[in-house]
This record gives sequence, C-alpha cells and structure tokens, in this order.
Amino acid sequence: MTATTPGLVCAHHHLYSSLARGMPAPPETPTTFRGILEQVWWRLDAALDLEMIEWSAKLGALEALESGTTGIVDHHESPNAIEGSLEVIVAACAEVGVRVLPAYGVTDRHGADGARRGLEESRRFLSAGGRGLVGIHAAFTCSDETLHAAADLAGEFHVGVHVHVAEGPEDADAPDRLDGLTRPDWLLAHCVHLPNDHGLAGTILHNPRSNLNNAVGYADPARFANPVALGTDGIGGNVLESFRLAYVMHRAADVTATPDTAWSWLEEGWTLMPECLADRVTWSYEPMDPWHIAFTSGIRPLQIEVDGEAVLRDGVPTRADAAEIRAKAREQAARLHARL
Repeated sequence: MTATTPGLVCAHHHLYSSLARGMPAPPETPTTFRGILEQVWWRLDAALDLEMIEWSAKLGALEALESGTTGIVDHHESPNAIEGSLEVIVAACAEVGVRVLPAYGVTDRHGADGARRGLEESRRFLSAGGRGLVGIHAAFTCSDETLHAAADLAGEFHVGVHVHVAEGPEDADAPDRLDGLTRPDWLLAHCVHLPNDHGLAGTILHNPRSNLNNAVGYADPARFANPVALGTDGIGGNVLESFRLAYVMHRAADVTATPDTAWSWLEEGWTLMPECLADRVTWSYEPMDPWHIAFTSGIRPLQIEVDGEAVLRDGVPTRADAAEIRAKAREQAARLHARL
C-alpha cells in the first residue's frame, strides 16, 4: 500500500554542515553552547571553500530528497568563501532536484568588513534575481548597525530575514536587540530561551534534535502565538524524523499533546515554500496520517515528482548519481577535516 503527499519542507537547514560528520575532536571539550560554537562550528565554517560548499550542499540535498524533502530553507555561513556561495548552493540543489531558499548569515565575528561582505553577497544574489532571504547569524554576534542594515536590505528586496534567536542563554537579550526590526516574513530559528511575551514577529523554526544535541533545552514552541515550522538545523534533511521527535518532546512536556500539533508545524513549511505543495511524493506506507506516522518508523519515499519531473524513482535519484555525490563528498570532507 502507498500514499501520496506534497514534498516536505525543511524549514531550517545548514547544508554546509553535511561534511562535519567524523570531523576531528575540538581542541577543547566544550561545556557551554558558546563553547560548542567556538570549538566546533565557527572553526568549521571558517575552513570552507566553494568546492567544499558545493559537495556539502549536494550531499545534503541528496539526503533530503531520499527522505521525501523537496524544499530546504538554508542558512549558510562561510566567512572565508562568501562571494558566490549562495549561487553554488542553489546550483548544487538544482542538480539533485531539490528546491532551496538560501540566506547568507551575516555576522560581525570577523569584523566590520566580514559583515559588509556578507550583506553584499545577499544583495548581489537578490539583485541577480535569486530567490532567497537575508540572513543574520544571531543578534549576539552582530552590532546594532549590522542588524539594522540586514533588516533594511530585506525591506529593500521585500524578502524576510532568517536569523537564530535565543538558541542559547548567550542570546537571551535577542528580543531587545531585535525590537522593532522583525516582520511577519522573518524566520526565527530555535527560540529556546525566548520568553512567551517576546514581541517578535515571524515564524519560529523548531529544531528538536539539534536542541537536544547542544543541550540548550526544550523550546516548547506550543507556548508561542507565532506560527511554528520544523527544521533539522543541519542534522540531515529528514523532516518526518523531526516531526516524530517534536511530537514526543511535546508529549513529555504535556501529556495531553497529540501528534496533530507537531504535524501542523510540519505543514507550516508549505507556507514558507508553497511551491512544494505541487510536488508529489509517493510513500512506502499508507495512510500518511500523523497518528500513524508518529509511531511508524522506516517510512520512505518511492517516487518523487518536482515540476512534473520524476527526480526519484524506485527510491533512486534520477538527476544525480548518488554514489558519485557521496564519494566526492567524502573527498571534500577529508580536505575539510585536514584543515581542522
């Protein structure tokens, strides 16, 4: 028995992290969220070049497609390979057959010039007709000037802003820093330490597996009035896994919770990338109902059509050679890990 749904949307991804698996241990064992950023992710993103970004994006897109995800809202950072990075990601995803809505996460971690180059990459991409968002890493790594410049740039191009908000206690003052800047088309990732009455506009992007992995706490997104969508924060592209985990974490906090709430968060992804509603995913299981999916592992896509083209048939991608992507990604991962 099979069932069909639209293509799923991963509302918060970091495609550049696909090559991180197996990376060398950090110089020091981090014991705080900021330590994890400094010892792991900020070292990794600084080591990226455009070739690594290309194959990391292809691998991430491939894994997303193989799990039924046809749309990725990506948040990218590569401070030593900024120029052209968004186009590389878009081209890599297109080769696999996956839609992507990218953003470059501007930050002052590398000085005012680094922030300027990040904003200019967004301007260049959007000016050329690219479909994307303006990105901000997080309020706590940006000056007020950079935050306002990013908001102004988004307003100029009539697009939203994709930003990490209160993921850890280090960013607890994000509501004050972003006060007056956010709009309904902003995407607010994580929000673990965001108070209920935060006053920020936008969709909250819930990433339960990553929040557990980073030991930052449970966001409990049901407490917010904002719309909520599901992401993976770079830990693969399997949105059904995120749904299952989001449900059981919600259930652990509220015994009356049902799978319907977490499923509504999954469905919110179609608001962010409505074009994925036209994609068709034929699954190995029937019915594709939240009460079934929440308790059934091993569900996989058999066929996927994007813009009327079968980009996956009998569980195998048709546009790209999956074995080649994995082999090339391993080569680039080895280069990246050597730099670390």
